[in-house]
Amino acid sequence: MNIFENYLKSILEKISYHYKELGINKIENYKGINLEKPPPNFDCDISSNVVLVLAKQNKCKPITLGNNIKKILEKNIKDFKNIEIAGPGFLNISLKNEALTSIINDILKKNQKFGSQNENKNYNIEFVSANPTGPMHVGHCRGAIFGDTLSNLLKFNGNKVTKEYYINDYGGQITNFLKSVYLRIREIKYNEKFPNDKSLYPGEYIIEIADSIQKKRKSEFKNFDDEYEFLHKEALNLSMKMIKSDLSMLGISHDNFVSEKSVVESKTLDKAINLLKKTNYVDEGYLDPPKGEEIKNWKKTKRLLFKSTLFGDDSNRALQKNDGTWTYFANDIAYHFNKVSRNYDKLINVLGADHTGYIKRIESAVKALSQNKTELECKVCQLVKLFKNGKPFEMSKRAGDFISVNDLLSEVNKDSIRFMMLNRSNDVELDFDFEKVKEKTKDNPVYYVQYAFARINSITRAVNKSLNDDIILTEDTFSPNDYEVKILRKIFEWPKIIESASVKLEPHKIPFYLYELSTLFHSYWSKGNEDSKFRLIDNGKVKKEDSLAFIYLVAIVIKNGMNILGVSLPEKM
Repeated sequence: MNIFENYLKSILEKISYHYKELGINKIENYKGINLEKPPPNFDCDISSNVVLVLAKQNKCKPITLGNNIKKILEKNIKDFKNIEIAGPGFLNISLKNEALTSIINDILKKNQKFGSQNENKNYNIEFVSANPTGPMHVGHCRGAIFGDTLSNLLKFNGNKVTKEYYINDYGGQITNFLKSVYLRIREIKYNEKFPNDKSLYPGEYIIEIADSIQKKRKSEFKNFDDEYEFLHKEALNLSMKMIKSDLSMLGISHDNFVSEKSVVESKTLDKAINLLKKTNYVDEGYLDPPKGEEIKNWKKTKRLLFKSTLFGDDSNRALQKNDGTWTYFANDIAYHFNKVSRNYDKLINVLGADHTGYIKRIESAVKALSQNKTELECKVCQLVKLFKNGKPFEMSKRAGDFISVNDLLSEVNKDSIRFMMLNRSNDVELDFDFEKVKEKTKDNPVYYVQYAFARINSITRAVNKSLNDDIILTEDTFSPNDYEVKILRKIFEWPKIIESASVKLEPHKIPFYLYELSTLFHSYWSKGNEDSKFRLIDNGKVKKEDSLAFIYLVAIVIKNGMNILGVSLPEKM
């Protein structure tokens, strides 16, 4: 139940019906009119700017129009106990106890569905898609958690979501990876020194892969080219097992794994190019030299170009290299043609910070391939900086030149990593301090939210209740104190948080909200310790029947929110 949406609809219906009586024009457009949580300095349940907007549209005094609207609403909406006109034209509305108890009971009944929007769309979310050349690093970790949580959020709202991993198993980086494995095999078998070559992969995990392969295959490994296909299959299989293991430790799995090599070899690119030719989105032409490249070093070659400028890109994009072979972008077009052909309502790509400049061209390609029928939205996850004891966290020898997920998990648990990776908007850099996420204080948000849930469970155990028990609140027993009112008003916000996070693809709104809700609950708990009048239980019994309903509300929202985040909720701490 979204009370803001429901009551705004009722308010606008009554105003529209009585517009002549109010002396205003018939409302043709409701744009800019909203119903929201009231500012902190107002003691009411909901607040609307409807008077402000309509007074401006009709060039009349807000106070006069406000008083007239107040009379209409008091007469026609039975749920409203009190309406006050504040400031330049805000309606501050308090709800009757009867309405509040009905809302609370509805939330308790909905339980795990509370906040869900029932959108019923079909999404494809591609995330991680790290080169299968070794274990996941911390940059991939943030994108992985973001993509997984976004998937959970959209599923919570009743959507179908396909979580996809695009395996970049084609191209120069794969050749260098396989060459690294091959040379490590030679090192193991023949004691040959591994070359000091920056194009090769130095991590100790390469030795583990090499050792596993040479034990499996009875071969002299005398020629790299002869072993290429075997190494491609075996080494990439082992590397992907490593990546899947890393993802699993973070509580992440994918529905689809799509190989770039398989896309290339399936001739999907030919089909995509033919479609773009038919629609006149590709043509042969010349490119200007890249910025910073000396003209004398630039070879002006006629090649196939994608007309991405037709879609707002700053230049057309090459589909062929100087030698006529396909570019990485061309292969990516083939992959997205594959995705478009699967008829999703929306495609979402979660990208690393180094892919920002790539977004416009691939969004343009999807528009061209789908004839503007399929939307692609790219979300960029910025860098993560790790700190330990106030100093940058050192890289591991096993990974080589980066910090791996294993390094992260050796310091803190999965729950802390997931929550803290989501505690900032994806488009800003994130500082991750190991010491802070280990603290058992208010300054550690994941602990604070989990502790709120554990405290609620301690209450239910004390009174021999379970969070699975059905509770029905009656108007007769409903008499909330100031702390419960604050909690209730915060609970009202939950559906709006979910809606906003889903529409804007911003799951970080959820941990922010859960921390605020948990803070209110802990204040409520602490007040009971200070003043017996606010104590929740006494001698194994609930002091006030409606108090149990409030803590159930908090538990429902925390549980729903943490399930979306993929963070566990211990019953004891």
